[in-house]
Amino acid sequence: MLHIDIHSFSYKKGGIPKDETGNGGGFTFDCRGILNPGRVEEYKIQTGNDIGVQEYLETKTEMPKFLELIKSLVSINIDNYLDRGFENLQINFGCTGGQHRSVYSAIKIAHFIEEKYGEKVEISLHHDEQHQLNHQ
Repeated sequence: MLHIDIHSFSYKKGGIPKDETGNGGGFTFDCRGILNPGRVEEYKIQTGNDIGVQEYLETKTEMPKFLELIKSLVSINIDNYLDRGFENLQINFGCTGGQHRSVYSAIKIAHFIEEKYGEKVEISLHHDEQHQLNHQ
């Protein structure tokens, strides 16, 4: 069984999450090139798990294109890791505060992997700066 650890994190606060499996990491994607909804007053206190932020990212930014490319990249490794019997893969998404873009990306990629690979993988989703979202 391939275990996939997905993290959202803040470059300013905690930095890139350490890979605790001993594999030395995996993918780390920088979401700071995507327009930040955190700069819009109504979204400041929301997260990437909120509908308003999600709609903003989906309609006013390059996020959909960004995630399509990431889906292609991670699928190459997941397919290969499954074929070779690997047990761990880490995928990290970072942004300035670990609140909007990285949270959204982590959630969307977790859903994509779940839909595509189902029972072949086990996913753990961690929001390193948004601890209240870890229990959903």
